[in-house]
Amino acid sequence: MVDLPRRAASAVVMTLLLIWQKHEYLGAGFVLIIASAEFGIFWIGRRLGGANARVGRRDAYLIWALSLIETLTFLSPAIWLASNPSAALMLSGFFWMFGVLIYIANTFSLFQIYSWSLLGPSFALAMVSVFVAATNSTLVSSNLEWLLAAGMMALFGANTFASLSKQISIRRALALAQEEARDRLQALEHMTMHDGLTGLYNRWAFEQALDKWLQDPAIGHITLLMIDLDGFKPVNDTYSHSAGDAVLETTGQRLRRFCGDDDIVARMGGDEFAIATTSLQSSRAAYRFASYLAREIERPIAFEERQLQIGASIGISRSAHGFDTVKTLCASADQAMYLAKASIGKRAVLFDPALLRPRPTLRLREELIAAFESGDIGPQYQPKVSLDTGLTIGFEALARWNHPERGLLPPSEFLPDINQLGLQGDFLIYMASKVLQDIESLIADGLDPGQVSINVPEVTLATLSGRAELDRIFARHPEAKAHIILEITEDVFIARATETVRANIAHFRRAGLKVSLDDFGTGFASFRHLRELEFDELKIDSSFVRDLCEDRRSQVLIKGFLDMAIGLGVQVIAEGVETEIQAQRLRQMGCRFGQGFLYGRAMPLDESRIRLFAEQANQPIRRVIGLSPL
Repeated sequence: MVDLPRRAASAVVMTLLLIWQKHEYLGAGFVLIIASAEFGIFWIGRRLGGANARVGRRDAYLIWALSLIETLTFLSPAIWLASNPSAALMLSGFFWMFGVLIYIANTFSLFQIYSWSLLGPSFALAMVSVFVAATNSTLVSSNLEWLLAAGMMALFGANTFASLSKQISIRRALALAQEEARDRLQALEHMTMHDGLTGLYNRWAFEQALDKWLQDPAIGHITLLMIDLDGFKPVNDTYSHSAGDAVLETTGQRLRRFCGDDDIVARMGGDEFAIATTSLQSSRAAYRFASYLAREIERPIAFEERQLQIGASIGISRSAHGFDTVKTLCASADQAMYLAKASIGKRAVLFDPALLRPRPTLRLREELIAAFESGDIGPQYQPKVSLDTGLTIGFEALARWNHPERGLLPPSEFLPDINQLGLQGDFLIYMASKVLQDIESLIADGLDPGQVSINVPEVTLATLSGRAELDRIFARHPEAKAHIILEITEDVFIARATETVRANIAHFRRAGLKVSLDDFGTGFASFRHLRELEFDELKIDSSFVRDLCEDRRSQVLIKGFLDMAIGLGVQVIAEGVETEIQAQRLRQMGCRFGQGFLYGRAMPLDESRIRLFAEQANQPIRRVIGLSPL
């Protein structure tokens, strides 16, 4: 269709020439055949749906027949011109013939069989033109000369076919190069928009697609879910990066299968994924969707004869709540996800400004690191006592930040920021070093600090690198190490690297350290977990002690904890003892040790030293109560 104007113009020129030479009927027939063939080809193409349509055999034959008729019709005036007594018109006939042949060769050169099937009859007709010219009495030539002319015509045909073959090779190579370039461009475009491991959208493509949704008034309310994998780092560190890749790839496949075809699913980086959907019409539906999604993610993943298991913390944000930009929608879902990650037992959290802390900044990170270096963040010590004598049996090291502007801050004011900024490992190593130095200081003064608890996060116990760091610190303080008890929470029971946690706890106990289970009864610990993990101390959460005198259920539960501890051969410490009545009731129930404001708040090292000196002075022959079984 691109050359239609040129063919039409050529047909008009030849028709006018025929009319000028008093061949009106021949001219009318010429233009009628050309127009009919062009219309037939156009009609077939239109019916098939365009140039890229798939052509059936019948239509192909029909197009070829119409093209052959049109081609021979275009060449036919050359015979009449070759027989014309005018030398100029004869020469014009040959120019016309050569022009048509060259046009055919160039036009159909990509279709070799099709092109040659047209050129064959065309050259045959051209030879007829030569024969007609040879019988023209106006220009007399010998037979040898006409034979030479026929040879030249044959040579022209051979060169035309050779040129056609070469063009076909060149155009095929060009078409192949273009196809390869197209494929590479598509692959490059895919790489720029998709994650190489999971095949999901990357962060850039996800934000672009989400922005289009937000800009489209036809799109309804959008629900965004930010998903962070719990326990991925322990799996990656313990079982190799190949295991981590298998977890990410399988998780990506599960998310894609779980979501609808119209949902936007992406890997945002690391072990973080995102889903945007318009199919959830309420917050309740979003919670239900997130709950089902978390269960899907938590299914075991097979890897080299192992069953790897991870969890998911999901933050939810909805455009219906006023978030109308990619930045605000993602930021709110991100904050909700971090709150879900920090909350025990919560798989998903819907963004609520009243519940969420502002995201920590790089400036806060620098401020925290500076506080480590200056010692503004450091341990204070809350005494653990014998309920019978009131004497100190040890301490729990609790972090405090002596902030230059905000004063003395409890852990709740800065530990969440430390966790979000990924400083848990640095913070633990810093605190452990400080506590060990303080214990050595007390020992140098002739004091016995008893057992000093250090809180150890799940992420440290779930990695071999975390264990190695603690080993190095304890090796530098062998005398103080004997006074350390590692305090863990029930978070370890929902860690996805339970084997590593159990192995690390056993390792520390073999090294002479004791292990305490903190906040017992508030999380997900079960009798099976208590059987699997070895520990030396069980701390009853303060929520049970607080209701001890008013709620009979608390009494029953505490009694159950105490009986369980006797059976397991571990020591029990009741947290949150604030009144003498609570202490008396605990003693009556058989609890021997307690901790709480009744016996002292967390205090600096110097005040702890004074306390120990005072107790030593009042009881010269003091029997230190250790962590032996009940």
